[in-house]
Amino acid sequence: MITAQCYQTMEAFKMEIMYVYTKKCCEFGHPCNFSESAVLHVDIPPNPSLEANFIEEDLCIVGTQCSQKMSEHEVNTNSMESVSQGINHVEGGWPKSVNSENMDVTNRYKKKVEKDEHYQNTIQHLSSLIDHCIKQNNATDIYQEYFEDEEVVEETEEQPTAKFINVFRDPNKVKRTATCLSWHPNSNHKLAVAYSCLEFQRAPKDMSFDSYIWDIENPCKPEMTLKPVSPLVCLEYNPKDSHILVGGSYNGQIVYWDTRSGSQPVEMSAIEHSHRNPVYKVIWLHSTGDTFSASTDGQVLWWDIRNMSKPIERLVLDPNKKGNLEDALGAISMDFETTMPTKFMVGTEQGLVVTCNLKALTPADKIACIYSSHHGPIYALQRNPFYPKCFLTVADWTARIWSEDIKGSSIMSTKYHKASLLDGCWSPVRPSVFYTVKMDGTLDAWDLLLNQKKPTLSLKVCYEAMYSIRVQDKGRFLGCGSRLGTVTMLEMTPGLCTLQRNEKSLVTELFERETKRGKILEAKQREMCLKERSLSEQSKVDGGKVDDGEENEEELLALAEREFFEIVESCKEKDEENKREKENGVCEGHIQVEC
Repeated sequence: MITAQCYQTMEAFKMEIMYVYTKKCCEFGHPCNFSESAVLHVDIPPNPSLEANFIEEDLCIVGTQCSQKMSEHEVNTNSMESVSQGINHVEGGWPKSVNSENMDVTNRYKKKVEKDEHYQNTIQHLSSLIDHCIKQNNATDIYQEYFEDEEVVEETEEQPTAKFINVFRDPNKVKRTATCLSWHPNSNHKLAVAYSCLEFQRAPKDMSFDSYIWDIENPCKPEMTLKPVSPLVCLEYNPKDSHILVGGSYNGQIVYWDTRSGSQPVEMSAIEHSHRNPVYKVIWLHSTGDTFSASTDGQVLWWDIRNMSKPIERLVLDPNKKGNLEDALGAISMDFETTMPTKFMVGTEQGLVVTCNLKALTPADKIACIYSSHHGPIYALQRNPFYPKCFLTVADWTARIWSEDIKGSSIMSTKYHKASLLDGCWSPVRPSVFYTVKMDGTLDAWDLLLNQKKPTLSLKVCYEAMYSIRVQDKGRFLGCGSRLGTVTMLEMTPGLCTLQRNEKSLVTELFERETKRGKILEAKQREMCLKERSLSEQSKVDGGKVDDGEENEEELLALAEREFFEIVESCKEKDEENKREKENGVCEGHIQVEC
């Protein structure tokens, strides 16, 4: 059935009225009468002379619509503006006839009210209500979180994964390394990236010095450009004032910005009082204006950004505690924990970790302890955010976990990888999870509660070396910076960024157990050293030769060589026996089939 619709508009009332009716086509219009006969009314013969007045039209497709063209529009209602206003109640509960500003009048009115017979009953009734409310408030604290530790999700059996969110590329033609990342302390939607060329003395002449602040939702263009006088090696947000950033330059200067003032730095340190080598790490202290920096020139300098003409204090990382800059250890990483305000740690190029004391009176006393940890430069050094006594070091081909109670060796370590490790950090949410990045562009996520020998997640992020990594405060997003200036943003699965049930207690037991094991091994090693010393001293007293130590070493080497070859021979014999057993088993099988 064919239907027709009609729309009528009433302009007199300035409003649109729609009336719809339905009717069969056979009920309206002139009926069509078709017949087979044809009648010729006019015959116009063609005129060839008129062909010159016309232009032949190219064939094309033209769309037509039999109905009337109509447009759709929307009208928004007027927005309502709300205003919040307060009233200052000056007179209180005084009647209109009483002037509240006159003390005599108010005192007379008080005495009149107190003499009323209903006054005492009213006060007694109100006092009982107030007493009940006070006891209720003392019994129940409405702001206390009783089940704070229980707000965790149950463990899931799904495999941990990561999802690629965005990729931020260096907008310059000459690509530089993303040497440092820093998350915005409040919004966590901004990421400050320091770009620098780590191939020192080989930087091209037309290389840009700019570093950028990116919005994680807009990877096409940086939100703000920072313009230092020298390339930035490190960059950090102020945790108490998100508008302020401080950075360490390649030429040794310390620079700070206020994003409200623009791209140019507000102030920088004087070149004659700055570091002599590139600044690899800058850390903020408790106050909003104090910071300290570490460089490969062997110095740690304290600064006040309100007056950066000279450093407040200077510490030379001389292991001999004499303050000689020639013997100082080059600092390449540093960590400061706010819960331990008197201590900070420095990772050096020589593979040593130096623990320093801020409250020491003399420079020699500021170097408290030295840990011999790695074979090469320590690229990452960070305390566990839940257990500050345990700290993570990343260097050469492995990552290690240390305890302050043991100085001789680490309590835990990863296997030696084929590619060298360049950076690492703890998860700010889970005490058992940490991340490392390697030279081959791989990101590894380690969960000590699941597996201590291999990572729970190994992801190929890019095909160039990754030099920096930083995890968001909530542990959900993670940024990795590569050698060609590419910053890859990853979103971790809930299993890696959500505190698991009883995780804190389990990690505490794990660290305590490993610490006890390390103490036992350290004590045994000390006993063996004392025995060797006593034996050597006794041999000297008995008139023994000076070369007894060398002869003992040769005997031990010969004994070890014999044991080694014996083990090899036993392994060969076992292999031959296994082969014979397999052959015998095959022959017996053939015999059974033939029977």
